[in-house]
Amino acid sequence: MNPTPTASHRAQALVLAAGRGERMRPLTDHTPKPLLKVHGKSLLGWHLDALVMSGIGETVINTAWLGEQIPQRFGNQHQHMALHYSMEGRDFGGALETAGGVVRALPLLQDVFWLLAGDVYMPGFRFEPRALQSFAASKFLAHLWLVPNPAHNPHGDFGLGDDGLALNLGKGQSGERFTYSTIGLYRRSFFASPLCPIEPGNPRGERAALAPMLRQAMDHKMVSAELYTGAWTDVGTPARLAQLNQTADP
Repeated sequence: MNPTPTASHRAQALVLAAGRGERMRPLTDHTPKPLLKVHGKSLLGWHLDALVMSGIGETVINTAWLGEQIPQRFGNQHQHMALHYSMEGRDFGGALETAGGVVRALPLLQDVFWLLAGDVYMPGFRFEPRALQSFAASKFLAHLWLVPNPAHNPHGDFGLGDDGLALNLGKGQSGERFTYSTIGLYRRSFFASPLCPIEPGNPRGERAALAPMLRQAMDHKMVSAELYTGAWTDVGTPARLAQLNQTADP
């Protein structure tokens, strides 16, 4: 990882691109999942273009599986947006999962930042500055974009209250659930005690998932959310990728 930048030069977004993509094999045997292409452009490229269009000046990408291919493809700049890398495969021999990866990259990030997964296709989403500003002015630790449930996740992940709160609906609790799009806004303080037990910067390479921390924060009414109804696909299988490439180019 690069030396810790000054606060004014930290990135506003983190793209998670470290996973193995087991369900995408054999496509991911030689290509990291975020570099698989939809309509001639890599999944990661779709996100980076959207971040540039929204005025994001610096972005961090975490890598692990075949991770050297990503900086080889994009280098240190995408258009006029600076790129930084958190190399989990190089530093720890593998991916640190979602929360572990975020904490590892945290020294490179601003106090409020976008978090998104590099293997999701969401071509119409815009990382609006006003959304970031509104979240920064709120009391919440995270703000999530939820989507209608796809066929592969019919029961959804989280509820959405009339007051805009994200809800941790357990078994036996009524209420409609939606699927987490993997796009959200977060504060660095979300990844601190008591929600997150990992030491800042994750120097030991601890692996931890994000969902349990989100559920805990929801129980304390510290997570807001909204529903996104534009095009969205979790590109989790070769069949989904093939289907996307058969649809009209957006």
